[in-house]
Amino acid sequence: MTNSSPTSTDSPPENDPGAEPAQETESQDLEAAAAKRAKAEKIGRYVAMFLMPLLMVSMLVGGYLAAMHSPTPHNVPIAVSGSAQQADRFAQALESANADAVDVRTVDSADDARQLVLDREVSSAVVLGDGTATLYTAGAAGASQSSTVTALLAPQVLASGLTLQTEDLAPLPANDLAGLGAMFMTTALMLAGYMPLSLALSNSPELMRFRRFVPLLAGWSALIAALVWTVVGPIMGIVEGHTAAVLGISWLAVFSVGSAQLFLTRILGPMAVLVGMLFLMVLGVPSSNMSMSVHTMPGLYPFLHSFLPAAATGESLRSVLYFDGNGAGRHLMVLVIGAVAALLLTLGIDAMRRRKGKDKPLAVNVASLHGGPRPKNRAWRYVTLGFLPLMMVAMMLSLMLGAMYQPTPRDMPVAVVGATTEQAEQAVAGLEENMSGLFDLRAMDSADEARDQVRDRTITAAYVLPSAENPKSTLIANQAAGMSAQQVVNRVFTQVAAGQQMQLTTEDVAPLPNKDSMGMSTMYMAMGWIMAGFMIIIVGSTAQPASRPLRKLVPITAGWAVGYSALLWVIVSVFVNAIDGHFLALWGTGAVAIFCVAMFTAVLERLIGMLAILPAIGILMFLGIPASGAAMSIYMEPEFFRVLHDYLPMPAAVEAIRSILYFGGDTVGSHLLTLGIWGAASLVVVMIIDRIKPPRDEAWPTDEAPVEPAADNAADRPEPVRA
Repeated sequence: MTNSSPTSTDSPPENDPGAEPAQETESQDLEAAAAKRAKAEKIGRYVAMFLMPLLMVSMLVGGYLAAMHSPTPHNVPIAVSGSAQQADRFAQALESANADAVDVRTVDSADDARQLVLDREVSSAVVLGDGTATLYTAGAAGASQSSTVTALLAPQVLASGLTLQTEDLAPLPANDLAGLGAMFMTTALMLAGYMPLSLALSNSPELMRFRRFVPLLAGWSALIAALVWTVVGPIMGIVEGHTAAVLGISWLAVFSVGSAQLFLTRILGPMAVLVGMLFLMVLGVPSSNMSMSVHTMPGLYPFLHSFLPAAATGESLRSVLYFDGNGAGRHLMVLVIGAVAALLLTLGIDAMRRRKGKDKPLAVNVASLHGGPRPKNRAWRYVTLGFLPLMMVAMMLSLMLGAMYQPTPRDMPVAVVGATTEQAEQAVAGLEENMSGLFDLRAMDSADEARDQVRDRTITAAYVLPSAENPKSTLIANQAAGMSAQQVVNRVFTQVAAGQQMQLTTEDVAPLPNKDSMGMSTMYMAMGWIMAGFMIIIVGSTAQPASRPLRKLVPITAGWAVGYSALLWVIVSVFVNAIDGHFLALWGTGAVAIFCVAMFTAVLERLIGMLAILPAIGILMFLGIPASGAAMSIYMEPEFFRVLHDYLPMPAAVEAIRSILYFGGDTVGSHLLTLGIWGAASLVVVMIIDRIKPPRDEAWPTDEAPVEPAADNAADRPEPVRA
């Protein structure tokens, strides 16, 4: 008979005294290991919460400022034509006076010189004649480029005893006087190309399978192209005609960027968003030659201009819109080659991983974008996924471009100073006949009083009429209060003085330093504060949900605000060298700004989850930047933004920085009050929301198992679902 009782090989005897302690020890070891893993994961999540905003904001502010804070001409290509002896002599004199600034070439004829300008082979051309020199530029190739070469060449022409004449061979159209249409279109297309992939990778990684991704990208590119064309064309009227070309270039740009970003996700995973931002935005936008000439930036940017997609997209659009497509071919080839190479490399990586059996399933890191449980309806999830970048592109074009594409002075306050009030009033009456609506001209009889008002930013400038003591007209300006406004009043009142056959001298009560000659540090430092505030909340809510309860969120955000404000000062002052000193004032003001913006973003995040990024960026950046007067004077924008200037956080941050850097901190208190109101009110609202619905301190679960996006042959398999 077979014995059916348990043996020692089947299980330990019930009376074995060592069995229970061994099981207990094993259980304790498992619990300790689980606790260790949980602790490591918790630390890792907090690190990600701080690391992502730190890297993204630091790259953006540091990269943009390094490129544009002190534009200096470097090897600007210039063509010179005239008689052989005259052209050689002028070219040698120009190079001697501007050794590193210009790259001069002589050409045989005036027609050749003009064609080089139209082909954008040179920035300008000088055609020398009998006692005259005609300077040819192309405003549509870049407004800043035209002003740069004029400033370089005019002194040399006059020093040669020649009469200077200027001609713009390709002027910007009246519906886009600043040439911002192509620039904002390019930025929007870059954003639409790389942003959806980072969202899909975290929320719906099954979309990253090659066979599914490519047709989706093609459709997405068509949707974005149609949106961009609709906004800048029929709605705003910035682009007239060229429909097929604009749609085609826009589609190709988004498709190319999306293809490149797919390749980056294959090799870098979630960190691909940082690399994409680096090459598409941080380096790509400055090197695009859209906002500022690459010949005024450090030597890296002209090199990047030859192959980065932002430059290829912007120059293609510029060629089509302003130069009848001339020169677009080589830039379009950059986009085509980039897309094909990226897709082939992605296929190669997928095939290699399949052969080696190294396909790793990707987990869903962001269960939902709206702050609730993961939608059961997959179609609804995909619609939400596309809604975020679609609205970002629409807001960027409609709000920012809509504010700045027609920069015309509207009631810009300027004083006219005479020996008596009556004299000033007569001058005002005469000027208003030709400047109706452009300026708010105010008659004054004291130059000292006018100077004080210019210094405290009550008025933009003051035009002092000649007197017996001073036979010249004087323009009292304030460069540090806003570069764009000063450029306008300088140009207009130079013409006024010339019409009155008077010499004009300029007195600047607060000139910008050479290391920040365009005043860019004010805008980008304020942007850094604002971005640091809303990103710590957006990233933290998904990377580390345990930080969401207010008792944790307030000290975490306060510490982040204090620490990052100091770091940003180091970046701007030490590494970029755009400002000097003022550490304590900027540090404290920045900490307040970051914390208050974070509290405002926390309100939005409590209500709509990660989708809070839409109203946060819309209010803080897309409305805030135009309303700040940093990029363009508020007196050159629609009235709506002039009203917002007194209420939004971004203008408060910009004006606080200006006050600290250039005006002894005269208005910092009022701007801190504005920021404080935003922060205190938001904190109260968060407390109310949390009383009604306490915040979750853990991630929403997902019922879907990890998917394998890389394996192309898995594209048609159903997705596994956890039981």
